[in-house]
Amino acid sequence: MTVNEDNHHHMNKQALITLLDNSFSAFSTFTGTLSDHRFVVSPEGKWSAGQQMDHLIRSARPVNTALGLPKLLLRFFGRPMARSRSYEQIRDTYRSVLTQGGVATRPYIPPVTEAAQRAPLVQQFAQQKDRMVTLLDKWTEEDLDRYQVPHPLLGKLTMREVLYFTAYHNHHHLDTLQQREQHGETWASQLERAIF
Repeated sequence: MTVNEDNHHHMNKQALITLLDNSFSAFSTFTGTLSDHRFVVSPEGKWSAGQQMDHLIRSARPVNTALGLPKLLLRFFGRPMARSRSYEQIRDTYRSVLTQGGVATRPYIPPVTEAAQRAPLVQQFAQQKDRMVTLLDKWTEEDLDRYQVPHPLLGKLTMREVLYFTAYHNHHHLDTLQQREQHGETWASQLERAIF
């Protein structure tokens, strides 16, 4: 999906819904191909696929809470000082924060995942996606740029920017997992190294 690089051009709400929908679906589809073992094993202290899904659920929840709040309450966070940045600008801002050592804050850090938690996590992940799409559908284009909320790493973001972030954040974690599966050593050799 190509996005106009001009800062002042934005995906319309329908394009944004598609972007979000695809970002959740792609993550679900890929993790669905993993065995239970691969879903819960975390190589070298990194988050397992299950933990990454848990983290994405934790990240989506407050976005959905904000999307569902009365606008009157959202005014509490003040008016955005600038117009919404583009998807690419939000992506690049987030990447640079990560490069500078930005890491997830405590409420977003997942505990170790057991195989028994897989089905509930998959269900919660799907619920967060459906809720986001349903709630977003009730917002006007104008309101997406008119209200802002605090982000733990990026400061205040307009609602549109938060949704761009959410879509990119899902893709970022999917990329991490896919690269680990494709380029990582085989699980057998990792295990071998851990034991011997």
